[in-house]
Amino acid sequence: MTTLVFGHKAPDTDSTGSPLIWAWYLNDVRGVPARAVLLGEPNTEAAFVLKRWSVECPEIITDVEPGTKVVIVDTNNPSELPPSIGKADIQAIIDHHKLTGGLETTLPIDITIRPLACTATLMHDLMGADAAKMPDTIKCLMLSCILSDTLEFRSPTTTDHDRAVAENLARDLGIAIPDYAAEMFAAKSDVSAFSDAQLLRMDSKEYSVAGKELRVSVLETTAPKVVLDRKASLMAAMDAVAKEDGADQVLLFVVDILREEATLLVPNDLVKAMAEKSFGVSVTGDTVVLPGVMSRKKQIIPALSL
Repeated sequence: MTTLVFGHKAPDTDSTGSPLIWAWYLNDVRGVPARAVLLGEPNTEAAFVLKRWSVECPEIITDVEPGTKVVIVDTNNPSELPPSIGKADIQAIIDHHKLTGGLETTLPIDITIRPLACTATLMHDLMGADAAKMPDTIKCLMLSCILSDTLEFRSPTTTDHDRAVAENLARDLGIAIPDYAAEMFAAKSDVSAFSDAQLLRMDSKEYSVAGKELRVSVLETTAPKVVLDRKASLMAAMDAVAKEDGADQVLLFVVDILREEATLLVPNDLVKAMAEKSFGVSVTGDTVVLPGVMSRKKQIIPALSL
């Protein structure tokens, strides 16, 4: 039986590239039949990476059949996984996020969760000496994942190890990191083709804070004005998206990669109260700038309170 390898819904570069990396490793090194799949359309940066390195986009699935062998990467949160994940035969979890809980398996499995900026970095470590067998295409995917998740080493989640792995890969491939990262971030910043609802869901995760169900969305960009020029329509779309997704509120953080700050849209008193209590700021308008805030995982989610 073929093992399916997939990441979370709303795939970013790491959740698109890491399934492909690990499926290669299982197939070509471990001799385990495996296939990468996605749980949604890849975002603009991930789609760019696939096209840039001539990698076919994996099949997009909405659920798994009972008993299907699966490896979960870049998440351990049941809300980000297929509805029937509890009936699948989970073989392993490879992740770099906090342990959420809620998954149940029929047998003991391999679980590796490490405080690194990127799942692909963790995979490089798990491969050990076999990482040297990676073809250039897989190395390119791994480098792309690390540069994306670290925001070219600007994110506070970046470790020295993430940087070292990325720099070694770039050296092997003859790639100039600043030039390639600029290409990736330009693709990430092009959101012109997306509706407001699509933008609110593009890079979002579900969390419960103080009894409120939240969809916490992050848009990382080198051109924040393009997004902020749409703030009125984005805020107007939040209620509909929240209602459709069973949430109480959508939070949207527009992360300026170059200025290393986030702007939070403040559509109502609930978000205003949450912003002031969580980040120690005074909100006077419909946005608030949060200097130095770039990471949902390390700086936003742990701080959220009401």
